[in-house]
Amino acid sequence: MKTRCLVLLVALLTLLPLATSWAQPAATPAAAAQSIEAPLLYFNREITVFRAPLLGVSPTDRARRAVTRIREQLEQHSNPVVTVRQEPFGVLVQINGGTTFVLTPDDTDRTQQEGLDVHAQRAAAALVKVIADTRESRNLDAVARALGLTLAATLATALLLWLLARARHGIERRMLVVTQRHAKRLQLGGVALVRRERVVAVVHLALTLVYWLLALVVSHQWLSFVLARFPYTRPWADLLDDFLLDLVGRIGRSMADAVPGLLTALVIFAMARAVTQLADGFFERVRDGQIRLGWLDADVVVPSRRIAKVVVWLFALAMAYPYLPGAQTEAFKGLSVLVGLMVSLGASNLVGQAASGLILTYGRVFRRGEYVRIAEHEGTVTELGVFATRIRTGLGEELTVSNSSILAATTKNYSRAVKGAGYVLDTTGHHWLRHPLAPGARHAGGGRAADPGCAGGSGAAGVSDGAV
Repeated sequence: MKTRCLVLLVALLTLLPLATSWAQPAATPAAAAQSIEAPLLYFNREITVFRAPLLGVSPTDRARRAVTRIREQLEQHSNPVVTVRQEPFGVLVQINGGTTFVLTPDDTDRTQQEGLDVHAQRAAAALVKVIADTRESRNLDAVARALGLTLAATLATALLLWLLARARHGIERRMLVVTQRHAKRLQLGGVALVRRERVVAVVHLALTLVYWLLALVVSHQWLSFVLARFPYTRPWADLLDDFLLDLVGRIGRSMADAVPGLLTALVIFAMARAVTQLADGFFERVRDGQIRLGWLDADVVVPSRRIAKVVVWLFALAMAYPYLPGAQTEAFKGLSVLVGLMVSLGASNLVGQAASGLILTYGRVFRRGEYVRIAEHEGTVTELGVFATRIRTGLGEELTVSNSSILAATTKNYSRAVKGAGYVLDTTGHHWLRHPLAPGARHAGGGRAADPGCAGGSGAAGVSDGAV
């Protein structure tokens, strides 16, 4: 029994330090809560910020006690005077000799690299302004004056907005008359170069944007002026002014910083345009026969030129992307990823069709003007596109066949000569058919026969038992 008790005592002594260490993190949030910054706000104005506990009192409690102390001191003294007194442990901010709050070196903002004296003087100046605001709020003459100025500013703002609206409509009517007058002159061969409706829409949009921009500026100035007339809302007016100035400054700095990148991107795009122009000249010479290449003929000049231009512009866009304004922001990156994901999910069939078109073009399965049969469709190829091929039947119908279905089916080309004595042609039905592009008539009777004289689909038609 004694042995068991001894073992249990040793186990408790061993686990006690571990239990103490496990309990310490639970007390850490309480200690962190005491070090949370707490601003001292009175009459809607920030006086100072408490950043550290003092004698076991958290910053939040210090701010709450300071607010109560300011209220009591302002009620006791009709002519409060703010003073600052140095002490070994900190600085005392007082009203008429009574301590209002205490600032310690831990309350200073270390990011601003300012001393305790500067921090205390700034807090005392803010307290003086708060006292002046509270005194002004109790002055009936000051309140009446503020209301009168607010009414006058409101009427002036309404009048200015009305004048802006009238000026907008007048300028718009004048611009429409000028546009209609000059649009009739911008004609070439009886065809208008500039459509009047589009010019009117552009003018209306431009004037609307300018009007709303001016209206926002006027409304902002009115709101800032009205808020500054009353002591309690005066800090909000300062925030509005600071926000507008900071916004204009940030926009100006962003525009100035974006100029070098935009110039670099423009140079890259200009070089890409020059390269595409050189490529156009090269491919035009190949198409006209001035340049002869074994791997490039006139039939594939157009798709080759398109592919070359797409590759050049994609390369230019990839090179200019880092220099575009906002390219390094998270929003721009997220939007790029979203667009890429949408394109990759929605364009899989489109890419397959384009790949099929390239295979048909560069594999030279058939060319424009040739008479072919694709599955059950038969006719003359009128257009070989990237995504689809168009053929015209003998009845004048135009059929559009996707390139992927052409690769999956068997294609018969009747317009090309084959090696050997001839080929076999299947016929169906019991009627005569003459194709407009193929010389000679074809008999479509049942059965099939081989005619050594038929070469390239242009042999004479037979008349015996479906033989051609």
